[in-house]
Amino acid sequence: MDSLQQRSSTVQEPPGAVPTRPVPPPAWQPRTDPAPLLPDAEPLRVLGTDAVADTDPALLLRLYAELVRGRRYNAQATALTKQGRLAVYPSTTGQEACEIAAALALEDRDWLFPSYRDTLAAVARGLDPVQALTLLRGDWHTGYDPREHRVAPLCTPLATQLPHAVGLAHAARLKGDDVVVLAMVGDGGTSEGDFHEALNFAAVWRAPVVFLVQNNGFAISVPLAKQTAAPSLAHKGVGYGMPGRLVDGNDAVAVHQVLTEAVSRARRGGGPTLVEAVTYRIDAHTNADDATRYRPADEVETWRAHDPILLIERELDARGLLDEDTRRAAADAAETMAADLRERMNADPVLDPMDLFSHVYAEQTAQLREQAAQLRAELEAEGEA
Repeated sequence: MDSLQQRSSTVQEPPGAVPTRPVPPPAWQPRTDPAPLLPDAEPLRVLGTDAVADTDPALLLRLYAELVRGRRYNAQATALTKQGRLAVYPSTTGQEACEIAAALALEDRDWLFPSYRDTLAAVARGLDPVQALTLLRGDWHTGYDPREHRVAPLCTPLATQLPHAVGLAHAARLKGDDVVVLAMVGDGGTSEGDFHEALNFAAVWRAPVVFLVQNNGFAISVPLAKQTAAPSLAHKGVGYGMPGRLVDGNDAVAVHQVLTEAVSRARRGGGPTLVEAVTYRIDAHTNADDATRYRPADEVETWRAHDPILLIERELDARGLLDEDTRRAAADAAETMAADLRERMNADPVLDPMDLFSHVYAEQTAQLREQAAQLRAELEAEGEA
């Protein structure tokens, strides 16, 4: 009997024997108790509830000022697309609470990994608004030094920044650096393979990373119901062994609280957290999109009544913290930022065509040198003409 026959005979039952079920190896057993990982049935809310009484007034006022500035930033950036100064702009109007809370939940030493829609989060973290918009202007580079503000380059392909975020977080942990990474993605990005791979690696390595999913209802024109049948996107964390948190994405205080807790947990060595912030994209996907083709106007108006600025204004009014001077100071600061952005974006950038060849390889290939010489000759000829 050859070895193949010997192996086959070991799995055959004797005649008349009752087949036995093999005992699974220990690795089959659940690695984690799923119960503590499950998100709440309803998104966490703080504003408009008794829990808001514990919120620091200074935090409320800072969130308010940043929300007002963020709304003005979105309006100005959208206007720049209509003036031809921006090639494209994905607005976060209506989602400002998620953007601002993400920036404020981090320490200076931490890293933010944004998607293409998260320029406001980068600006709230301290990035120059013009630098934040440089890539969307059509320049060849991202517009800023990622290391200066610890903001990774804006990521246009969906969810590809998430494995990078996990890699940085894991590397920091191996080095003993006290660093947490917050990675942002939209609901559409959760349908990408990179999302699932990032969550799996993060949980296995217990990487200090927080995943913030801004569920604004649509992946361009595709509603969430056509992407997933899960109870919520936050439930997806359980399958990877990390807690899922569900929060009202228009409640700036609630989002800040959940993200701050998740960041603190990651810093203590507790591993990653998946946070789903339920919000709504008031504007179209980008300036190139016609949202009226796939969603009704009354749906948008319903969400306007749940505007993040209105929600925090009600609390400030109730506490007597929002007088006319406070409103004016926030509005003036926002307008100053918008005027500066408008003036600087209206100045034509000085572009050098030879930059096309500057940062492709550390040492240029023969083909690149040939192409560069050809372009240089054409530019010189054009100049002489």
